[in-house]
Amino acid sequence: MSVVGRVESLWRYPVKSMRGEELREAFIGFSGVFGDRLYAFRNLGGPKGMPFLTGTKIGRMLLYHPRFRHAERAAKPVNVAEAEKIAPGLNPLYPGPADLVVDVETPSGEVLAIDDPGLIRLLCNEVDGAISLELLRSDRAMTDCRPISLISNATMRQLGEEIGTGLDKLRFRANVYVDLDSGAGFREDAFVGGKLQIGRKAVVAVLERDLRCKMISIDPDTAEANPQILRHVVKVYENYAGVYGAVLVEGIVHPGDEIVELT
Repeated sequence: MSVVGRVESLWRYPVKSMRGEELREAFIGFSGVFGDRLYAFRNLGGPKGMPFLTGTKIGRMLLYHPRFRHAERAAKPVNVAEAEKIAPGLNPLYPGPADLVVDVETPSGEVLAIDDPGLIRLLCNEVDGAISLELLRSDRAMTDCRPISLISNATMRQLGEEIGTGLDKLRFRANVYVDLDSGAGFREDAFVGGKLQIGRKAVVAVLERDLRCKMISIDPDTAEANPQILRHVVKVYENYAGVYGAVLVEGIVHPGDEIVELT
């Protein structure tokens, strides 16, 4: 075992393709980061394999800011500490839907409940042409591929230097942003096929590199697109940046926690 870096910051995205929120601590569970991508909007006319409405169709979705109405209840499972004390460490109890209600601040500053029909109308109006949407909710994070994503700050710095522009890390919509001891970009690729312990307890199996899409080309603050970013990642890095993982051992993680490569 060896320490390979530290957690720089932790993020979750309560509504798929909307703005994320930085966390002071995160419960990393088998289904992903607690509270991550619990809600999504299904495009009823979209492809069956990827039916969600995302920023690839409406870049302005990134300007919608979801917040949990009951922030304390949405922070982590309510009995996680008590469950961990019972050998061999029991799975904690997840809260009910009423505890995880989300309100969304629109780009105009209006605040709507996640299930307000007015929110769907606003999203439909963002699209050129007719579209039909429905709200989805799931206790399992509605991620594209794997429950959790990780990327190093060095990777993003390297990409920015190569492209010739600073890159906001939130373009990459990762759950765990890390500072690795090597300082080299794309060092996280070397962890694929291995395991990382993040913090005191959580263990993640790193399964594959993160295949990127148009989302990284969209500025999270303005929703303006810069196609050069994705073109560069496709040409130079085979369209990969960051890694995906599956959670083997659940646990609480904090910024500053050590990341240990397990043998």
